[in-house]
Amino acid sequence: MKKTHALVIGVLAAFIIFSQSLAIAASEWQFDQAHSSFRFAIKHIYSTVHGSFDDYSGIVHFDPYNLAASKMHFEIAVKSIQTQINKRDKHLLSPDFFDAGQYPRIVFDSTEITHSGGNQYVATGKLTMKDVTQDIVLPFLYYGIKNHPAIPGTEVMGLDAAMSLNRLDYHVGDGKFYNMGIVDDTVVITVSLEMLRKK
Repeated sequence: MKKTHALVIGVLAAFIIFSQSLAIAASEWQFDQAHSSFRFAIKHIYSTVHGSFDDYSGIVHFDPYNLAASKMHFEIAVKSIQTQINKRDKHLLSPDFFDAGQYPRIVFDSTEITHSGGNQYVATGKLTMKDVTQDIVLPFLYYGIKNHPAIPGTEVMGLDAAMSLNRLDYHVGDGKFYNMGIVDDTVVITVSLEMLRKK
C-alpha cells in the first residue's frame, strides 16, 4: 500500500512539473513592424474610409501546441491614426471621436486562446478604448512557423485577425454624425502580423 501511495504521489508530482514546464514553453514573439499592421474600415455615406494605427507595441506568446500558456497583449497609440487626410485625422483625435489627449491608448489583453478548427483560433479578452472596457472575441488565422528566408537564425510566424465592433459602444463619437447619416457606427478591424523570434 505504501509503495502504491508513493507511486501515486510521484506520478502527480511529475505531472505538476510537466504542466509547469508547458506553461513556460510558449516563447515570446517580436513584431516585424515593416510587415505588420492594425487597420480599420468604416462607411462614410457611400464610400469606405480606410485607416491604420502605425504606432503599436505588445507581447505575443503563441504556441498552437500549448494554448494554455499563449497570450496576447496589444497597445495602440491613438495619435498614430492615419487616414491620409490630415484634417480628418485631427478631427478623429479630437473629443468628437477618440479624444486622444485624455485617452492616448487602445489596449487589448487576451484571457484565453482556443482552437476552433484547422488554422482557425480565437483570442477571447478585454478591449479598452477611451473610458470603456468590454469583453470581445477576436478570431484569427494562424499560418504557421518557418525559418525566415531573409534573416538567418530567425523564425517567422504569420497571424491574421478580423472583427467588427460598434464604435459608439466605446464612446468613439456621441452618435451625432451617425444620426446625420455621415459616419457609420460599425468599424471593421483587421490585424495582420508577421512575428519574429530567434531560433
